[in-house]
Amino acid sequence: MMGDKDYKQTINETLDILTKETVPQITDPVDSKSVFLHEVIRCMRRSYFDRFDAIDPVGRDFGGVLGGLIRKLPYGSKLGEFAIEEIKLKGQADMLVDDIVIIFKTITGSPENPAAADILYLNGCMWIFGKTEGVIVYLTGEGKETSFALTREKKMFEEVIRRVRVYSNLIADKKTPILEPSSECTTCQYYERCYIKKHDEKQISITELFGTKKK
Repeated sequence: MMGDKDYKQTINETLDILTKETVPQITDPVDSKSVFLHEVIRCMRRSYFDRFDAIDPVGRDFGGVLGGLIRKLPYGSKLGEFAIEEIKLKGQADMLVDDIVIIFKTITGSPENPAAADILYLNGCMWIFGKTEGVIVYLTGEGKETSFALTREKKMFEEVIRRVRVYSNLIADKKTPILEPSSECTTCQYYERCYIKKHDEKQISITELFGTKKK
């Protein structure tokens, strides 16, 4: 505390603002005709909970802060749209440089290959912004950088479109999406909603357990 101002609170508020700029904010959760790219390239059940009954994740993701900072730069991209019949698929890349879409991700160690979700997201951005080339840039806490260049792929985007239609229908019908187990489940703030179920305790005897009867 310095003077009458709580600088720690100010810093935390600033970081929260930057983190929120990582992904577009959903202003109308019940609007099934507006679907965001980040919602369908990951577990749709998690995205659904984020829309209708959100829980803030524990801790702050450095990647989120980084994304917010990058989008403050002159190269920062604007929100784009891709029409799928009456549905608007919306997405935002971290940078648009000439005809190249660039996204940044933080990671603990240099990867040998890009993550599947990151590929889907970058490919979706290329279609949304009408670009044919894209780059995923992975950054570690030590400052190491690993980049992967990709070209636009149609079949991969068709799978995203399929998921967009499914997700849009689930929102309209107010139906929770099915489980999509992945390595991210254990760190998801909704883990207990998916895997921990309340059960009624029932006493059972050894004879009932093994199916034997007293003579």
